[in-house]
Amino acid sequence: MSRRYSSRPTDLASDLPISYVWETPNRRPRRAEWDIPDPAAPGRLTPAMRAKLERIVRRAPEVMVKITGRTKGVGHLKSHLAYITRNGELEAETEQGATLGGRSGLKDLQQRWEDDAGLDDKRRRDGSLSVNIILSMPAGTDAVAVKESARAFAIEAFGYNYDYVFVQHLDDKHPHVHLTVRSLGHDGKRLNPRKADLQAWRERFAGELRLRGIAAEATPRRTRGRVRKADRGAVLALRKRTITPDVDQLARKEVLSEVRGGRTAKPPWDEQIKSRQDAIRRRYLDYAAELQRSGVPADHELARQIRQFVEDMPAVETRRHALKKELSDLAHTLLRSAEQRGDSDPRGHKRDDERTR
Repeated sequence: MSRRYSSRPTDLASDLPISYVWETPNRRPRRAEWDIPDPAAPGRLTPAMRAKLERIVRRAPEVMVKITGRTKGVGHLKSHLAYITRNGELEAETEQGATLGGRSGLKDLQQRWEDDAGLDDKRRRDGSLSVNIILSMPAGTDAVAVKESARAFAIEAFGYNYDYVFVQHLDDKHPHVHLTVRSLGHDGKRLNPRKADLQAWRERFAGELRLRGIAAEATPRRTRGRVRKADRGAVLALRKRTITPDVDQLARKEVLSEVRGGRTAKPPWDEQIKSRQDAIRRRYLDYAAELQRSGVPADHELARQIRQFVEDMPAVETRRHALKKELSDLAHTLLRSAEQRGDSDPRGHKRDDERTR
């Protein structure tokens, strides 16, 4: 069943801003060029906004910028640096542009950071020595461009205040770079990135890739119609080993209890998610309608792509919805099996007339 959303003409200037379809639901540290409206016509598409829309609906590859952890002590830092350099086999590069190769280069770096850590008398006992980051792109992306983009990103994001080292790994289908940044800056402040910072980093890395001819975007899930958060690595690892994580067991138990009790719980956040998705999809269609009225063939084609993009968006499904569907499918499977065996009870109990024979 197709999902339809009104593409009614609206007074765009008084409606939601175009950035609503791609902004993250938190305070942003800065405004990107595609968030700044035209002063003369605040509700109209600027060239930067149009370019952003084109990348989204044409499904430009999404960058990944992820904090993988923090090193807590000198020993932990050494083991991490040894891991990302494959014990000195891979070449590393510092914020000064110096390249380190072999075990001797790795040892020099470790010793320098260890000495600096000893001078950091303000660090708490459990405070981090470094923040470890991965910058990655989908398989098939030019690895040279990924490394150059990561280098430019690191210079812009950290080079003015933080020491860092980065190493590219090519032994995985996704070309990626490991970037390790010292937590203590030259100004005495510690690096403590928040959610908004991560989004800004993603946008900056994607921008560097585009400068090198690589199509790349950095949009949140909601922009693409997805509402479920990605599962943590530890959870995915357990599932891969056919072990049911505690979080899965607890969620299924709650949903099963709800179904057995005949309750239909509607958490307030479910309605908020649906309302937000409806607004996002209507906003896309508002701009498709504007483009369609322009009389320019290229605008008409983009309008068609926007409408198709909205049509192809997945149904709004939270984890609770997915679990209910999973339990419903399982119940139907058990019922069909029971009917094929001649049982009236899907748990395998014999019918009453059979028990009395």
